[in-house]
Amino acid sequence: MGGLWWLPLAAYLLGSIPFGYLIVKLAGGGDIRFRGSGNIGATNVAREAGALPGLATLLLDGAKGYFSVWLAERVSHGNPRWMILAALLTILGHTFPVWLHFQGGRGVATGAAAFVPICWQAVVGALIVWIVVLAFWRYVSLASISAAASLPLLVYLLYAPGHAPPYAVSAGASFAMLLIIVRHRANIIRLLRGTEPQFTFRRNGRSYKP
Repeated sequence: MGGLWWLPLAAYLLGSIPFGYLIVKLAGGGDIRFRGSGNIGATNVAREAGALPGLATLLLDGAKGYFSVWLAERVSHGNPRWMILAALLTILGHTFPVWLHFQGGRGVATGAAAFVPICWQAVVGALIVWIVVLAFWRYVSLASISAAASLPLLVYLLYAPGHAPPYAVSAGASFAMLLIIVRHRANIIRLLRGTEPQFTFRRNGRSYKP
């Protein structure tokens, strides 16, 4: 396994590709970091640049998470430790990209897709949580926080029914949950104050904090 020293670095660099920033920039929309919340994730891109750029950001952010862990699975012959390490480094790359002075996204789409090769059943369960919370309360941030919070338990229950998952997988899922929730700290404050905007597909030019 010593020959896989490059894998964590590759995972971080792949995760740090700022697709939201690049998509808006190439579309002539300027620097997304100075629009809305300043976040490079799909929600802010959709709100400030339109649904199609937002969807493209969502898919590409998810794709880099999935591909990173898929690659780790292939080169490590399915070793769960290398897979979870790749997942975490990809999420860290997305949330703290070296190219943008370590100011990145929240890690929700990238994190969800990164866990698909590890335990797709848990990701489906977390997605259901996300949809239900968004449908009832219409806060993307609350839906994302709730889905992230549910992930470690879902991984524990669904990774191998009747058997506890490897410690590295449980610990990694918990770390991913904490990282994503911490990245939503400003949203949590606004939710508690009742000032968090609800989700809508309507595009506008005013300041928005997803």
